[in-house]
Amino acid sequence: MTDTALCYLTATELALKIRSGEISAVETMEAHLAQIEKVNPQVNAIVTLVPELALEQARKADEKLAKGGEVGPLHGLPVAHKDLVPTKGIRTTFGSPIFQDFVPEKDALLVERIRNAGGILLGKTNTPEFGAGSQTFNQVFGATKNPYDLSKTCGGSSGGAAVSVACRMLPFADGSDLGGSLRNPTNFCNVVGFRPSVGRVPSWPNEAGWNSFAVDGPIARTVEDCSLMLSVLAGPDARSPICLPESGAIFQQSLERNLKGIRIAWSPDLGGLPVDSRVTETLEKQREVFEDLGCIVEEGFPDFTDADEIFKTFRAWYFELKLASLLPEHREKMKETVIWNIESGMKLSGPELGRAEVKRTALFHRVREFMKDYDFLALPVSQVPPFPLEQEYVSEINGMKMETYLDWMRSCYYISVTGQPAISVPSGFTNDGLPVGLQLVGRPQDDLGVLQLAHAFEKATGFYKKVPDLALAD
Repeated sequence: MTDTALCYLTATELALKIRSGEISAVETMEAHLAQIEKVNPQVNAIVTLVPELALEQARKADEKLAKGGEVGPLHGLPVAHKDLVPTKGIRTTFGSPIFQDFVPEKDALLVERIRNAGGILLGKTNTPEFGAGSQTFNQVFGATKNPYDLSKTCGGSSGGAAVSVACRMLPFADGSDLGGSLRNPTNFCNVVGFRPSVGRVPSWPNEAGWNSFAVDGPIARTVEDCSLMLSVLAGPDARSPICLPESGAIFQQSLERNLKGIRIAWSPDLGGLPVDSRVTETLEKQREVFEDLGCIVEEGFPDFTDADEIFKTFRAWYFELKLASLLPEHREKMKETVIWNIESGMKLSGPELGRAEVKRTALFHRVREFMKDYDFLALPVSQVPPFPLEQEYVSEINGMKMETYLDWMRSCYYISVTGQPAISVPSGFTNDGLPVGLQLVGRPQDDLGVLQLAHAFEKATGFYKKVPDLALAD
């Protein structure tokens, strides 16, 4: 196979070919490094690159396989970690000039798991400052561009990861999601992003180990590849107090499933959220796909009253907890939206947090009751398609003003409040060629079910096969 052709194989295909000896880990790494050299200057997705280290590890991977050593499911596959994830000995900036020269002394848990499964680290992917905002830009590395239209944003905060996968510079990548950071950029870049159930993927290091909003998860070109990566990332770890007990092995099974009679609540706007007509028109064309698969599709949505207040309260609490200590000395190096979120947290009182917790519990039970009648909820990932690169965030949708830099992502962060598994799966393009994703949400802890439904939809539509022109072979 040519170097370029290797980059177009899925992660699952690559892993099988490496284990069978049809291709080597070195060939695979060289191919992806060549694709990075060709494409990355146009999109600015991979911001730290360690090619010598990656090639050395690839050679060791080939030697291990040649000697008959036991290898993991990701053996020989290149990976780059989001620049919020600590990587031992490799610069990790968090997208902030405060940490632009920071080199961690320890790996994060997900880095350990991917390495132990045979994945080979080649660099770090771009993220907004401290992961704040669904638009990937920062003062250290600049903005990451949408590969389908370089004048548009790729979304965020896992924007560099989504673009790297879309451009075939990586077979898969990790991301994180508090209010939509796995789902939004993958939706903007025509790849798959899966937000697992809270506790499915343990997180460490983590100052807020009991926090039940932020999760880590996979980004890939196909749902099958997401499931492969999730099989490595998922499973209990003693360092996480809220991890679920099931092994990641449950995600190694086939995603094929008979969907006849499966009930889906189809919601174009969650009962009144402003949604750009280009998004609505694109997604409505796909509704009949589920009906053709045998699903029963009805319009409906749970009562998300108080979701906005709950999310903003706990997000502010989280930002204060993580970043308030930096504010006195480094305020001038932090963007205004981060400062606003920190200071909002500093103003919170104990009773306000208590009321938000009570409301969150009530909301969870309303949604749980609703999902007794439906297996899945289908809705837009983002309320708008990709917007201009120079625009920091969306301030208006359909004439409705957005009060904060977060408001345009309600279709994502309302789901974050419930802790349910949710996926963004490619679902078509607007008339001007911009990707649109569909969000599929499952019942609590039904991560496998979400992957199975998304896999069936993906097979029926094939939108993931459309590669950005700039990433195609010459």
